[in-house]
Amino acid sequence: MAFNAAVLTVLKTIVCLSLVSNFLILLSNGIKTEESDIYCLKSIKDSLEDPFNYLGSSWNFSDTSKGFICKFKGIQCWAIDENKVLSIRLSGLGLKGQFPQGFSSCSSLIGLDLSWNNLLGIIPYDIWGILPNVTFLDLSANSFSGEIPPGIANLTYLNFLRLDDNRLTGQIPHELGLLLRIKSFSVANNLLSGPVPDFRSASVTAESYANNKGLCGGPMKRCKAPDAYDHAFYLNGLAVGCSVSTVVVFALTLFYLPIDPLLKKIMSSKKKKRNQKVVQRRQWRPTALNRIEDTKISKLEKLVTRISFTELVNVTDNFREDNIIGLGKTGIMYKAVFPNGLFLAIKRFFESQFSEGHFMSEVMTLGRLRHNNLVPLFGFCYEGKEKLLVYKYMPNGNVYDWLHPPECELKTMKWFMRVKIAVGLARGLAWLHHHNRKFRVFNQNISSKCVLLDNNFEPKISNFGEAKFMNTNNAALGGSTFMNGELLELGFDKKDVYSFGIVLLELLTRKEHRMETIAEASANSDSNLVEWIINLLSTSFSLQDVVDDSLIGLGFDGEIFEFINIACKCVQSVPEQRPTMLEVYQTMRAIGEKHGLVDDSEMWKETEIITASASEGDVEIIW
Repeated sequence: MAFNAAVLTVLKTIVCLSLVSNFLILLSNGIKTEESDIYCLKSIKDSLEDPFNYLGSSWNFSDTSKGFICKFKGIQCWAIDENKVLSIRLSGLGLKGQFPQGFSSCSSLIGLDLSWNNLLGIIPYDIWGILPNVTFLDLSANSFSGEIPPGIANLTYLNFLRLDDNRLTGQIPHELGLLLRIKSFSVANNLLSGPVPDFRSASVTAESYANNKGLCGGPMKRCKAPDAYDHAFYLNGLAVGCSVSTVVVFALTLFYLPIDPLLKKIMSSKKKKRNQKVVQRRQWRPTALNRIEDTKISKLEKLVTRISFTELVNVTDNFREDNIIGLGKTGIMYKAVFPNGLFLAIKRFFESQFSEGHFMSEVMTLGRLRHNNLVPLFGFCYEGKEKLLVYKYMPNGNVYDWLHPPECELKTMKWFMRVKIAVGLARGLAWLHHHNRKFRVFNQNISSKCVLLDNNFEPKISNFGEAKFMNTNNAALGGSTFMNGELLELGFDKKDVYSFGIVLLELLTRKEHRMETIAEASANSDSNLVEWIINLLSTSFSLQDVVDDSLIGLGFDGEIFEFINIACKCVQSVPEQRPTMLEVYQTMRAIGEKHGLVDDSEMWKETEIITASASEGDVEIIW
């Protein structure tokens, strides 16, 4: 009994210690999750010599505001108001030192560019543990030496790998051929030797291996057999001689002896099987349609990461109905949780004659552009009839659901929130229309349903399935229909201005505009919000007759009148009389400033644009 009691005491002690240990681990992980990305950047800054003070002047850790590290030079965050690093681009800053181990603390990092610096030493052998989720890795134009670590093959999400213009030696690990998502690979201008990997998922040209005298195989000359004139050559010759002798003896035997009927049957059967295999190969020969789809997919992969259909089936639990978060004209939206813990939204397109065009337009727009008021596109899937897009999940849904909830739900929108949505939407559209003279984008389908809200109610423009693209040469991009003529004659921008005016009226009145097109508008239709408010404003009216009751008497009447005036200018029947989105944003900016909502840091930022060729639609990623 005493022994059993002692054992029980020991077990209790172990359980108690285990619980305490688990609690401490969870607490530690919570703190690490909250501070890890800040610590990551501090570690990077401390470990690198910065001779031109690029990081010293920009990376100010004394700031404690939300998302302060997102303002650092070369840092792009998942959201502008949270300290969660998406990519780090420190190209051409003259940085010195070895590869910083601190990158391991940036747990959500998917892109890293350290090219054109003076970094030296070896590439860490455990780089797969430091950058587990990276899709883009550029270490080119440095002074890295030693061998390429085989662990890079464990970076399963890797799409782009550039190690050219370094001092790397030894062989290229053949394990790199297992990188199933790799699309761009280069190790040119190093000191590498031996056979190159067999990349099955990408077409790697000889240029990717240029100026490495010892490399062979793949797109270059064949590798020579090793030790061709040593003792092994004698053994090989002896083996060949024995084989030839055996064949001669067998042939003479067949010549002088009758062939057994069973042997004839076996030989005939093998011959038939060989012929069947040849026929089967011809049946599986790629068709012209397959080659066209492969080319199309290859172009899309230059814009955004390709994800397999199997992966999307897994993260949505086979597209279970419980995961549905939205239903649109072109597809169903699902909520998904990926292995790295990120919540994402997956749009599965319906099979229709319009799905192909809408799918391509979405990728060609959101794959090219990055802005705080555009919904981030993280991936796509194109397999047979299945077409899916992967976006960042927006926990607060869309503006329409907040303004027009079911009767059983009570949702309130304070004036501050409505101003934030209006100003952010105006800024996003102005950026699309005017940020780059060579590449302009017009959504053509703006409504309160396609304005999504993140966790801080920052508006994100979505639904680019009918978007129009325009460059200075009046050429169509992205496969959308384009008509010759000047921008003002086309009226693409004015349609977006009109739609913005509708959304602004909805924000003010909380009334729904049910008319889908301007042509369907009728003065006798109570559901036409534009006609209703214009008729109302032509008479003597009070704010109580126009705006949402919850906004009355809170001291914002002057701002509300300004917004009504802006909305009415946007929905004028003559397109030429409507203002541009830039003029709209500049007018609304003053109201946004009163509420501390103006952030123009990305307004004219063009380095985030992924440009396209006007003639062929080819794309080039600019980091």
